Formats: sequence, C-alpha cells, structure tokens
Amino acid sequence: MSDKDYKPMISPIENPAETMRKVIEDLGHHDPIATPDGLDLTKPHLVTVPTSRRVQDLTDHHRSALEYLKPARRKGTARLADLNSLIAWSNRFKGPTSALYAKPDMKAPTLTCIADYHAEGAADVSAPMGDPSARHAHHRAVYDFPLSEEWQAWTGISGNPLDKDDLGEFIEAQAKDIMDPTPNVLDLKHKDGNQAWETRLIDTALKIEGRYGQLTQLLAMSKKFQVYEKSDLTVKTNRDTGESEIQFVNEHKAADGSPLKIPNLIIIAIPVFMGGPPYRMPVRFRYRKQGGQIAFILSVYNPEKAFEAAFDEAVSQATAATDLPIFMGTPES
Repeated sequence: MSDKDYKPMISPIENPAETMRKVIEDLGHHDPIATPDGLDLTKPHLVTVPTSRRVQDLTDHHRSALEYLKPARRKGTARLADLNSLIAWSNRFKGPTSALYAKPDMKAPTLTCIADYHAEGAADVSAPMGDPSARHAHHRAVYDFPLSEEWQAWTGISGNPLDKDDLGEFIEAQAKDIMDPTPNVLDLKHKDGNQAWETRLIDTALKIEGRYGQLTQLLAMSKKFQVYEKSDLTVKTNRDTGESEIQFVNEHKAADGSPLKIPNLIIIAIPVFMGGPPYRMPVRFRYRKQGGQIAFILSVYNPEKAFEAAFDEAVSQATAATDLPIFMGTPES
C-alpha cells in the first residue's frame, strides 16, 4: 500500500482521546523502502521516517550492531618481540594474497606481514562491485629488529672524536668486543690455511694501508698516553709496515723520548641484532690535534656489509618458513 492510499480510519462515535491516539499513530506510520531480504550488508538498507517523510540510511547502524557481536573482518597491527613470533603469526593468518615487507633501515629495521594484502594482477576498475583483487590490508604484524647493545655502542661513537679519558673508558667498557688478530692477520700474510674471515680482514688492511693492533696495546695506550707538545703536530705513515707515528716538530715525543707508534686498525666481533651471531669487523683508529689536545677517533669500517648480511639472513629465514613473497621497502599506508 502506497503513502497516498493510506488513510486513517476515524469513527464518528469515538471520543476525542481515542481520535487523537489514532492521529498520532498515523503521523508515526512509515513504510520500509527497498528492504533487502535477509539483510545483506553489501546493500544499503533504507527506510522512510516521519520527519518530512525523509529517507534514512540505516546501513551503518546495522553494521555497527553486527560488529558489536562479531567483527565483520580482521584488522589491527600486532607488534611482535622476536622473529619466530613473526613467522608463527604469518603462518597462522596467511592466505593466498599474504605478503612480507622488509625495511633494511640500519637505525630501525623492520619486517612486516600483511595477511590481507592485495591479490596478484592488474586492478579491474570496471567491475560493478569494485576491484575483485583489492583487499583492505588492515591485518598486519610488525617485527622491529632489536639492535644489539654492542652494535649501538660501536656505531654510536663511530667517527666521533674522543679525548684520552673517554677513549680509555670506552675501550675498558667494550674490551669484551675486541678480538686479538691471529698471527697471519697480524702479519698480513695470505696463506692456504687462512679462514675466509682472515682473508677478508687481511684484504681490508692491505687496501687501506692499515695494520691491526691488540687489545693490550690499546688498553696500555689509553692509560699511559702522554705527549709533550712544543710545536706543530705531524703524522707520518710507513707504507711498508702500515705503522703510523704521531709526532710534533722539534720535541714532541712519547714519555721515553721515542716517536709514538700505534696501530691504525683493531678487530671487533659483535652481533648486529640482539641474540644474533657475532660479525667480525675492522675498526679504524685515528687521531688528530684538537687545540692543545689529541682527539682519538674510532670508525667502524664498512658496517653496512655486516648489517646487510645479518638482515638478509633473518629475511631469508622468514621467507623460507612462511613461503610468502618478500618486498624490500615500506607497504602502502
């Protein structure tokens, strides 16, 4: 029955109160318009309301009511504490369209799984119900790689000038990270029995004309280093031995009167990520005059290689365990 066909039935013998009750009922009467069978949430649900017979969209109200009892879809971001948890989460929720994203940022590396990622293939914008390959990409898990304390300590001071006292305190605090070179590395000798890491360290020293020192040398120097300055600083390097001499013109010498000779490379073995395997890396040891003082500089040589190796190892473990495609970078927000 349409609105124009609907007429209130008022009996002439009714009292005024009964008549008013039926008039009010008549004013509040409304007919549903296009109410879908079974309440399909993919379609709008419209009704007319008495205020000027306007149309009211109840779709959001119905969806909100249903969400109260049970979520219509999965969404949210889990923050996981270790790589194994990221792998377990991915295997629990993955589907045909799931994917991994890896961000190789040396300061804040992350690995993200998007369980409801977009399906493979080109977008179909002509589909009447929208692109069938599109997904919300709202169900995610993120693993923030925890950089080890050792990695943060060495990369934190890398390239920054230190005075003698600060150098001594740092070396004593991080002495456990410093590795004495093997005889072949110390002598920069290539031999058939050398391990791969020994060959790599020897090649690095030869390339930058360096020579490795030992922890005892570094500790002794940090405690007893004294210079007697009377004029300008000069630094001399023996290209045959790789040794450097720090000396001031005229009378700048060590306490025993000889020129100061110290190695310009040390070896550290530290993990990139907390709980990960240690990586051997050379650290350049330099010094320069800063006013009336000597500034010492420790610089980790090419730390990007160790970071890339540790990051690639973790990403390879995740892709092998989840069998998901991997993208390097940041997913769509």
